[in-house]
Amino acid sequence: MAGLFQRMKAIFSAKADKALDKLEDPRETLDYSYSKQLELLQQVRRGVAEVATSRKRVELQAGQLNQQMDKLTVAATRALEAGREDLAREALTRKSGLQQQLTELQTQHAALQSEEERLVRASQQLQAKVDAFRTRKETIKATYTAAEAQTRISEAFSGLGKELGDVGQAIQRAEDKTTQLQARAAAVDELLASGALDDPSGLAQDDITRELDALASGAQVDNELAALKASLSGGAQPGQLDGGAPEQPAGELPGRTFEQPPAPGTVPESGSTENLR
Repeated sequence: MAGLFQRMKAIFSAKADKALDKLEDPRETLDYSYSKQLELLQQVRRGVAEVATSRKRVELQAGQLNQQMDKLTVAATRALEAGREDLAREALTRKSGLQQQLTELQTQHAALQSEEERLVRASQQLQAKVDAFRTRKETIKATYTAAEAQTRISEAFSGLGKELGDVGQAIQRAEDKTTQLQARAAAVDELLASGALDDPSGLAQDDITRELDALASGAQVDNELAALKASLSGGAQPGQLDGGAPEQPAGELPGRTFEQPPAPGTVPESGSTENLR
């Protein structure tokens, strides 16, 4: 059972690492690391400021002790001048106590000053590292961005990009459908031309049928033309139509003469009318 749990844990960890690797952006990771270093640098600087404040406070206390010791020295001198040796001893005793406090403050001041110097050096070193990391970070980010753009451009040129890949697939499908329709249309035309398929509209004919129809139509036209010529040339004298028929006066027909009808409103004269001959 323990082995099963270990395997499940390993599989889960592997899949989680793979998913996180896909989600991780190196630029964001670098920015996060840089922000953490800045926070650490700020903490070191705050430490330097606190140590410097403590050192300054010790210096002020030491200054106050020095002032009190000077006053006690003056007081002891005046007491001796006044013949008060006991007061002078008391003043010097107090001065001795203040001297011990001053010695302790000087020791603390030295320690604080040493700590301050150490923190200042650490702050400077950390500042230099942060600046170097920032420069390196920006260089890596620019290189990563350029590589990412180059990869997208390369994928676009090669057709491996998602967007252009979808466009390429759509174009390929359109070309395939167009080719299929063209092949189907050509096949139907071949079947209609060979007579394997009947055209219900009667519009599609094979080449032989069209040639026969053309010959029949031409023969019919020739026959009608010959008949028309025969009807026009039948009984005509030489020099008449088509070699050609003499022109007849208006109102006359061959072999017959018609009298011109009188004008409307006139009475024909007697004997002036000729009968048909």
